[in-house]
Amino acid sequence: MSAIPREKTMDGALGLLRDGNLYITRRCEHYQTDIFATRLLFKKTFCIMGEEAAWVFYCKGRLTRRGAMPPTVLHLLQDEGSVATLDDKAHHWRKRMMMSLMTPENIQRLVDLVEERWRRTLYVWQAMGEVDLFDEIQRILCWAVCEWCGVGVTDGELNARTREISAMIDGAGAIGPRQWRGALLRRRSEKWIAQKIQEARKKKATSNRADPLHVIATHRDAKGMLLTPEVAAVEVLNMLRPTVAVGRFVLFAAIAMHQYPECRQKLASGGDEYLEYFVQEVRRFYPFFPFIGGVVREAFYWRNCRFPVGTRVMLDVYGTNHDSRIWQAPYQFLPERFRDWQDNAFSFIPQGGGGYYVNHRCAGEQLTIALMKRCVQLLTNTMDYDVIAQDTDIDMRRMPALPKKPFLLRNVRLPLPLPAT
Repeated sequence: MSAIPREKTMDGALGLLRDGNLYITRRCEHYQTDIFATRLLFKKTFCIMGEEAAWVFYCKGRLTRRGAMPPTVLHLLQDEGSVATLDDKAHHWRKRMMMSLMTPENIQRLVDLVEERWRRTLYVWQAMGEVDLFDEIQRILCWAVCEWCGVGVTDGELNARTREISAMIDGAGAIGPRQWRGALLRRRSEKWIAQKIQEARKKKATSNRADPLHVIATHRDAKGMLLTPEVAAVEVLNMLRPTVAVGRFVLFAAIAMHQYPECRQKLASGGDEYLEYFVQEVRRFYPFFPFIGGVVREAFYWRNCRFPVGTRVMLDVYGTNHDSRIWQAPYQFLPERFRDWQDNAFSFIPQGGGGYYVNHRCAGEQLTIALMKRCVQLLTNTMDYDVIAQDTDIDMRRMPALPKKPFLLRNVRLPLPLPAT
């Protein structure tokens, strides 16, 4: 312990609230280290960052997610019994089921549903004086993923369901009213989905057996048992909530196109290659969820430091994605940097690192990328708009982060046809 810096506070929680997404990054820069010790909510914690740290964090069997997050955060983001709280055979068995839903065909179906709803909504935007892009995108994603999952919502229900799901995301990094509101609305969603699970199990047949609702409702664990309705509902919500959360990435993509108009021009004239670079740079550059937590289950050493069993470890996602040893000019928005990227699973970790089947890496990462690509294409090719002059700075103290002010559009219109040549 003497070999690594230790934060000289009774508890680092106040510093975490003050610095938000930059909590670990700033301290690693201050101490000139990839690791420091602190106490968070009275629990000994090692905070780590960088490519090597990500490899250490995702080493198979070394850490567990159980007990890594405060119960309030766990309840909003994953909840007890979910795939992220399981280990070893139970985790791998459930993860295979979740990954079976991420086929190219299934991903394409959801992406097409998003485009269908977007195009329908575009005519509504044309009649609106101001369009709060983030709110509108969340509604589009919520409708599409509910339809895709097999728990479709009517237009009359859509606003309420979107509020419930978005409140879970928004409250996860908060203390106080935002967190309380998210917890209250999550209970409503869990009750709604548990009822859908019961209905799915009563049906002898289903029109589309690839629907996540049906797959999860009929999934049996490694012991051959059906999931309880409550746990099955948690896993369905773990399809709905992260998809709606992609709205933050889409919002950041729109901000990037506004802040860097040369990128928008390249997107309009370029092909799939530049679109891939742009989407990946949005995921690297802008903050999403800043940390990933684990608890040591097998003691180990790293950097001359012993990690005892039961110690919490927090991996700095934002700091790793902005590490100057990995990324040249990390605080500049440069999509072309991904031209030579080698698909390293530990240097670029916006939704976790390691392998999808072996580690706790987000099962929906490829879905996220596909949704972002389609939404960027829709913003670029299907509509013109003006951005109301405003401050687009990101509130880095807020977790998960958002712009300090809403990103508002006006004068939404269909693009003019290209002149004849």
